Amino acid sequence: MPVESVFPQLEALLPHVQKPIQYVGGELNSTVKDWDECDVRWALMYPDAYEVGLPNQGVMILYEVLNEQEGVLAERTYSVWPDLEALMREHRVPQFTVDSHRPVKAFDVFGLSFSTELGYTNMLTALDLAGIPLESRDRTDEDPIVLAGGHAAFNPEPIADFIDAAVIGDGEQAVLDMTRIIREWKAEGRPGGREEVLFRLARTGGVYVPAFYDVEYLPDGRIARVVPNKSGVPWRVSKHTVMDLDEWPYPKQPLVPLAETVHERMSVEIFRGCTRGCRFCQAGMITRPVRERSITGIGDMVDKGLKATGFEEVGLLSLSSADHSEIGDIAKGLADRYTDDKIGLSLPSTRVDAFNVDLANELTRNGRRSGLTFAPEGGSERMRKVINKMVSEDDLIRTVATAYGNGWRQVKLYFMCGLPTETDEDVLQIADMATHVIQKGREVSGSNDIRCTVSIGGFVPKPHTPFQWAPQLSAEETDARLEKLRDKIRGDKKYGRSIGFRYHDGKPGIVEGLLSRGDRRVGDVIRAVYEDGGRFDGWREHFSYDRWMACADKALAGHGVDVDWYTTRERGYEEVLPWDHLDSGLDKDWLWEDWQDALDETEVEDCRWTPCFDCGVCPQMDTHIQIGPTGRKLLPLTVKNAGPAPASSGHAH
Repeated sequence: MPVESVFPQLEALLPHVQKPIQYVGGELNSTVKDWDECDVRWALMYPDAYEVGLPNQGVMILYEVLNEQEGVLAERTYSVWPDLEALMREHRVPQFTVDSHRPVKAFDVFGLSFSTELGYTNMLTALDLAGIPLESRDRTDEDPIVLAGGHAAFNPEPIADFIDAAVIGDGEQAVLDMTRIIREWKAEGRPGGREEVLFRLARTGGVYVPAFYDVEYLPDGRIARVVPNKSGVPWRVSKHTVMDLDEWPYPKQPLVPLAETVHERMSVEIFRGCTRGCRFCQAGMITRPVRERSITGIGDMVDKGLKATGFEEVGLLSLSSADHSEIGDIAKGLADRYTDDKIGLSLPSTRVDAFNVDLANELTRNGRRSGLTFAPEGGSERMRKVINKMVSEDDLIRTVATAYGNGWRQVKLYFMCGLPTETDEDVLQIADMATHVIQKGREVSGSNDIRCTVSIGGFVPKPHTPFQWAPQLSAEETDARLEKLRDKIRGDKKYGRSIGFRYHDGKPGIVEGLLSRGDRRVGDVIRAVYEDGGRFDGWREHFSYDRWMACADKALAGHGVDVDWYTTRERGYEEVLPWDHLDSGLDKDWLWEDWQDALDETEVEDCRWTPCFDCGVCPQMDTHIQIGPTGRKLLPLTVKNAGPAPASSGHAH
């Protein structure tokens, strides 16, 4: 029985909202399949606005992986802005997919990808608009399975009441395995209903179903233990790791947005994982081991992607793209291939010690020479030892001197405030560093017309990192420290004008800290904030710290814990952390030792090039580090003959 499109009702509302184009669908390379020819149907959501959600690689990859399967259909949905939400409620239009405008409630699985915890209230909005009960225990066989994935799903406990299941790690193979289980259960006539299909998923050891686990607490509020309440359910749930990225060359047909989005470019993930061991970095810790895509695999993806989209810029994505063992050959090979087409290349951020001018010149050869971004993270040498970011100030000055000397005019430096053991002095040294950068830049370029922008984010301790035990700096202390830094930069008559200063106040970081290290009791806070009108918490203009704090005071009062208990409190070795039963492969004792090393200001090498440090990932997950070099080169796409040269890549302009 086909499911009706809600577009006729929606269309009448679109003239009354901002940017209606984002709700229309029909993007280049989007897929619409026949509902009745498919037996497993996924609605995939990035819980933010279309302009942020559409370019998201994770959703785009799963959309394509699923739609390539016979009998499987995947459609996309995004968060609607408050103006459309109000009209949808008034006119009873449910949460819909942009591909066919089908109601989300009609699908088998509603999968949400969380790259940040600040999307939780948007999930509740979507569930409510879809007519799906907010809490998993109230759902029936008529409701889809609500599934969480993405980096924030490595601690899904704060949203445990609202989701049916969570998958941690890489999604490509995981969604295919889940599809197979759901298909078999449906073919058998849905025996045992919702509980049975969730049990079959949980039994695999790779899908976490919160309802099958009970959390017991100690009198002081800490967790005593987390135990399965159903036999056949594993004590620990493992993360998924895709080996051999060349076998997963997605997206092959990247989506081209209709409305303006945050990234207007084609992106290729050149490797996954990072073993540099920066202690604050959750992404690096949870995506181990390193798996590189081969130079030829990258070349093929770029070629197909450009032909499929007509984009004029290619982003080479990974946690630190310049660390690819063949990055020089990749950049040169791609720049050579696309010289005639003026295709620009970009690396999202470059490590100070991996930057060289040859690479930078290849990247900007066909495109525009925009600013360079480096992330020293810590203002002082001491701080960089604590966080294991092995970059000296001399390295940085040398690097920026090279950049300014080769014609760059703008450098952006990214730091964090509120790192463990940090003092005011550590943060004030950021101003000294920026001054030295400008000083050196003026010297080598012979010009005063250069800029350095200092951008600062508040540090939030994250699960599955050595800093998961660390106290978070309060919002007041963060703001006071940043104010001192701002005054120091502004007070510098000689260089201050050339230094831009951008920072976030400490308040959003406290909410993020509550959500990132929270347990199931924090679910009451999220629900209260949603019911009070909280939406789009990742957007400064929609975020309300006062609302979060008021709701937290009320919701947590009965539990004997408060926001400070979750954020600014230091944890001890023996404490059971809310995510300990979710196995990222990292050995807890190894993380604890690394936390002690941080307090002793001891640095640890990158295990890609040195012997193993026993973090636990490779043996635990049966994986290994996969790196080149392969020794191959990217060849030109067309053989030039003696006659007039043909166009080099034949993609439409």
